[in-house]
Amino acid sequence: MISIIILAAGESRRFGRNKLLIPISGVPMIRRIVMAALNSMVSEVVVVLGFEAELVRKVIEDLPCKIVVNENYSLGMSSSVKVGFKAVSRDVDAVIVLPGDYPLIDSDVINMVVKVYRETGAPIVIASYRGRRGHPVLFSSTLFSELMEINEETMGLKSILRRHEREIVLAETGKIGVVLDVDVPEDFNRVLKIVNS
Repeated sequence: MISIIILAAGESRRFGRNKLLIPISGVPMIRRIVMAALNSMVSEVVVVLGFEAELVRKVIEDLPCKIVVNENYSLGMSSSVKVGFKAVSRDVDAVIVLPGDYPLIDSDVINMVVKVYRETGAPIVIASYRGRRGHPVLFSSTLFSELMEINEETMGLKSILRRHEREIVLAETGKIGVVLDVDVPEDFNRVLKIVNS
């Protein structure tokens, strides 16, 4: 069993307003990502809310996902990962972490990561585009205790990636969306161009 944690707690400071609520082809960014996860091979979808939690909840509450709130979202992504991890089922073999601001990631990308994990049993599988690491990132159960120890002071998830660098396997997706997040309005315009092309 594999669960996916979608991180949707951030404040979108650099964007200027809550980017997760902005529609792409008529669908709010966060709903688009949750639907991609639900349509993939994962068994469970956990969404971590924080900033403007009730507004974000309204656009996904009809979907069959587990919604949890990180009251301490201002402490950074590590705190949201841990809140999400506590909410996943206890019998999972692996957890996929996916930030909610990668709107071009689809179910095929998620499935590729799952397939590579099942084929290799690697403790960490990272979606890539032409060799560039992106998202989502899968962590096997062998790393769960380390996941619960992360914090922003020690670089969060990056600290685990550094420690296990030699064990990382890339899932080459051929899709540029795995390296395209939305931080500023220019990023969003680039995403729109790709969607509408």
